[in-house]
Amino acid sequence: MLKFNRDPNSFIFRHRRLLFSIFLIIIIPLIVCLIWWLTRPVPSRAGQVKRMFMQDITALDSAVSRLQADIRAHRPAAIQESFKRARLAYKRVEFISGYYSPETTRALNGANIPDVDDDLRVNEPQGFQVLEEMVFPKVATDAYPDMLQTAAALRANVNRLRKISETNELTDSHIFDAMRLEVFRIVSMGITGFDSPMAFHSLPEVASALAGMQRQLAYYTSETSNSALATQLDGSFKAAIGYLRKSPDFNAFDRLEFIKKYANPLSSQLLDLQEALGIPVFTEKRLLSASARTLTDSAAFNANYFINFEEQSMTAERIALGKMLFFNPILSNNSGRTCATCHQPDKAFTDGETKSFAIGFNGMRISRNAPTLLNASFQAVQFADSRVTFLEDQASDVIRNPEEMHGSLPDAVAALQKQPESRKLFDEAYTDGVTESNLKNAIASYIRSLSSLDSRLDRHFRGSEATLTAEEKSGFNLFMGKAKCATCHFFPLFNGTVPPAYLETESEVLGTPATAEGKIVDPDVGKFVLTKREPHRYAFKTPTVRHIALTAPYMHNGVFKTLEEVVDFYDRGGGNGLGFNLENQTLPFDKLDLTASEKKALVAFMKIL
Repeated sequence: MLKFNRDPNSFIFRHRRLLFSIFLIIIIPLIVCLIWWLTRPVPSRAGQVKRMFMQDITALDSAVSRLQADIRAHRPAAIQESFKRARLAYKRVEFISGYYSPETTRALNGANIPDVDDDLRVNEPQGFQVLEEMVFPKVATDAYPDMLQTAAALRANVNRLRKISETNELTDSHIFDAMRLEVFRIVSMGITGFDSPMAFHSLPEVASALAGMQRQLAYYTSETSNSALATQLDGSFKAAIGYLRKSPDFNAFDRLEFIKKYANPLSSQLLDLQEALGIPVFTEKRLLSASARTLTDSAAFNANYFINFEEQSMTAERIALGKMLFFNPILSNNSGRTCATCHQPDKAFTDGETKSFAIGFNGMRISRNAPTLLNASFQAVQFADSRVTFLEDQASDVIRNPEEMHGSLPDAVAALQKQPESRKLFDEAYTDGVTESNLKNAIASYIRSLSSLDSRLDRHFRGSEATLTAEEKSGFNLFMGKAKCATCHFFPLFNGTVPPAYLETESEVLGTPATAEGKIVDPDVGKFVLTKREPHRYAFKTPTVRHIALTAPYMHNGVFKTLEEVVDFYDRGGGNGLGFNLENQTLPFDKLDLTASEKKALVAFMKIL
C-alpha cells in the first residue's frame, strides 16, 4: 500500500501546506475548466453566425460614432471618408439585417424620398442616403446641424437593430436564404448605384457585402464533407470580390460580365452547399422562388403569387376560359368592344394609341395609355395609379367602366349562362359554374398566363447560344449603371417590383410633360387622386420595360412616340430638367450626359427585351 511519506526532512512534508494551496488554487480549477470544456454546449453554426453578426453591429456603431465626431469637428474630407467606412460596415450586416429586420434596415439605408405608409402617413426619409446627399459630391458646410441630427438618428437605428437582433433566433435555413437573397439584392440593386446615388461608392460596398457573407460562410464550409464544393465556393467569393476591387470606375464596370461569371455562380453554389449540408430549402410560395439558383432561371418567378386566395390559382381550364372571355364582346353587352380592343396580342397587348378610344369611338379617349398585359402578374398593384391590388379587380374595373367596356358583370353572367358552350367551359374550370367571381378569375388567369421572361438577354444568362452584340452589351451596362434606368426598373423583371423580397411595386414622379414640346407638366396627378398625399402628386406605377419595342407610344399619356424621345427625356433630368420645378420628383433631375452612341446603345438593348 502506498503511504504518505511523513519523514520530516522530506520535500513533500516540509512544503505540504504550499503544495496543498497550489492544489486548491491551480490544479482543481484546471480540472474544473477541463471538465467544462469537454462538456460545454458547442454553439451551433447559426449561433456562431449570430455572434459574429452582433460583433459587426458593434463595429457599425463605432463607425457611425466616428462619423458623428468628424461632423462635430467640421472636417469635410474626414466626414466623407468616415461616411464611406460606416456604410462599408453597414454592408457587412445587410444580408442578415435586411432579412430579419427589414423596417429597421430601411430606416438605416432607405431611399431619400418621403414614404407614404398603408395608413397614409407621410414619413420623412432617414438614414445613410439622406446623409449622403449632404456629404457628396462635396460636404454642404451650411448643413452641419442637419448632418448631426441625421447621424444621431442613424446611430439610434443601429442601436435599435442591436436590440431587435439580440432576441432573433437564426436558423441555418434562414441564413442560407438570406445569403442568396443578398446576392440577388447585389445584382438587382447594389451594382446599379441604387443606394449610393451621390457617392458612387457602390462597387466597394458590394465587395464589403460579399466579404461579410464569405466570413460567415466559413462556419459551414469547415463542416462539409464536400471539400471540393467548399473550395469552389470560397474561390467564387474571392473572384467576385477581386473583380469588383479591380474595377474602380462605376460607369465603366461591366455588369453583364459580373452577373454571368461571378454573381450567378455564387448564388448557385450557395444553394448547392445548402443541399450538400442537408439544410432544408424553403418551399413556401413566393414571387421569386426560394429554390431559384439565379434571377434569370426560367422558372424563377411565380405568376400565381399575387392572388387573393389559393383557390384562384391558374389552371389550364381557367386560362382557356379566360382567353375566350378576353376576346368576347359579351363583356361589353355585345357592343363590339372586347378586352383585346385595347390589348392587342400583336402589339404586346397594347393598342398603339396615345390613349385608347373611349367606348363608342366618337373621338373621345380614355385618360391614359393602355399598358402591356405581358408580365402583369409580376406586379403587386394594377393600373397606372395603383388603385387595385389583384388582376381580378382590374378586370372588374375595366368591365364596369363606362368609357372602357361599359358592361355589367351580372348581365355578362346571365348571358353566359344561356350559352351551353360557355357553361361547359365554366363547369370544367370551376365547381360552381358561371359566377361573377369565376368570370373575373378566369380573365385574370389568362392574363397571368401571359408571362414572358425568355428574351435573348435571359437566354444569354442561362448559357444558351443566344449572344448579344457589342452595342447591346453596352446598352445593358448603361441601363444598369450610368443611365440609372435599373434603379427604378429593377433587373430582371425590369418593372417597379422591389427586389429581393418582391412584395411591393413602386410608383415614381417623373414630371412627364403634357406634350412632346415639354412646356408644362401633364395635368394628370396620378396616385394623388387616391391618397391625397403630396409625395404621390404626379406619381405613376413603374411599368415593365420588357417588350417595349412593341408598346409605343410611351408614358402614361402616350406623349413620346419613340424610345429615342424617352431616353432623351431621362437624359435631360425628367420634368425638372425641363424646368417644371416639382419638389417631389423622384427621378434624379441631374443630366445624365449620355452621348449619342450611348443613347443608341440603350435603345438597342431595350429592344432585345
